[in-house]
Amino acid sequence: MDDPIHPETRIGHVHLKVAEIDRALGFYCGVLGFALMQRLGTQAAFVSAGGYHHHIGLNTWESAGGRPPAPGTTGLYHLAILYPTRAALADALLRLDAAGIPLDGASDHGVSEALYLRDPDGNGVELYRDRPREDWPRDADGDLVMVTRRLDLADLRRAASLP
Repeated sequence: MDDPIHPETRIGHVHLKVAEIDRALGFYCGVLGFALMQRLGTQAAFVSAGGYHHHIGLNTWESAGGRPPAPGTTGLYHLAILYPTRAALADALLRLDAAGIPLDGASDHGVSEALYLRDPDGNGVELYRDRPREDWPRDADGDLVMVTRRLDLADLRRAASLP
């Protein structure tokens, strides 16, 4: 079928298998600042930004006490959390700095600026903000040209609104 998907379709949420709910909540709520919307004991929790029912589900149904997938196996590469502004992304970077969470990488993709890291269960996490569409790099034919360049973290930190 060649009919494209409806243009307003979005990824609604991601649900992650974790080894321990409290540890995962410490990261997603304590470090990144998501709000806990519902908790089902030690088995599951649902977190969100802005009061949505959930953006991220966390569960131990198949993974209590488990280890991250071994390299060379299939699975989730990373989940991406979209921040509305550069200042909000900078605030996220300061939260990571304060918690001592190292980055795996930081890239300027032309269309976006992105921070890459791991959650306590080894899941890849991308924190990013999109540039306005009119600023996206394009070639002479008008086709999108995404790039991967080093992101200037010092400059991003200066954009933060947190004290």
